[in-house]
Amino acid sequence: MSALAVEGLDVRHGLLQAVHGVSLQVAEGEIVALVGANGAGKTTLLRTIAGAHAPYSGKVLLEGEDVTAVPAHKRVAKGVALVPEGRKLFTAMTVDENLRLAGAVGRKGDWTVDRVLETFPMLKARRHARCGGLSGGEQQATAIGRALMTNPRVLLLDEVSLGLSPLAVDLVYASLKGLIESRTTILLVEQDLTRALGVSQRVICMLEGRIVLEGASRSVTREQVTEAYFGLGRDHNASAGKTS
Repeated sequence: MSALAVEGLDVRHGLLQAVHGVSLQVAEGEIVALVGANGAGKTTLLRTIAGAHAPYSGKVLLEGEDVTAVPAHKRVAKGVALVPEGRKLFTAMTVDENLRLAGAVGRKGDWTVDRVLETFPMLKARRHARCGGLSGGEQQATAIGRALMTNPRVLLLDEVSLGLSPLAVDLVYASLKGLIESRTTILLVEQDLTRALGVSQRVICMLEGRIVLEGASRSVTREQVTEAYFGLGRDHNASAGKTS
């Protein structure tokens, strides 16, 4: 049974259909990278999985349980955690306060404030600093830590490297290494193809709200992903995704 499954998902923003019949699965302990150009539907898909956006049709299943109609806050309690694009921290609160607040509404589990600080050492000295004064990398680490404090079954990471300096991206991904090695189930949206292919077991490419390529990260070439990313040679990419 998959940790997460999406079946025939259609999602709309008013008259605009942002996601068209998307189906995917993420196995327990698997890291799947979701890539695509701006407007491909990646963020809308993640928000729908998290319960922040209602689908027009289709299903979201968490370990076989249909959670399509479950509101966002109850999905957190069931084990779905989203690190949103832009981080959305409580900037007037400290790192410690953001982490503890998330821990109060999540599931019981092994993630504690101390474990988050061990995973993201850059936050140790900033534990009692207000989040509004943190660097971009520190804010991203706090946002990921806040999600982990809910002890998720599935972690949804939206644009980890967006808006960060190359050094900050390196620091965040270095800290994520332990999380990745712990076999946390992750669906990762990432613009940086090198990062996405390097940390994931499987890659899914979306174009105009549809999946146009899917395959093992080690088997799919960067050229295939790039072509799918920009909608070049769609027939070739579709067959590559099925056989990878």
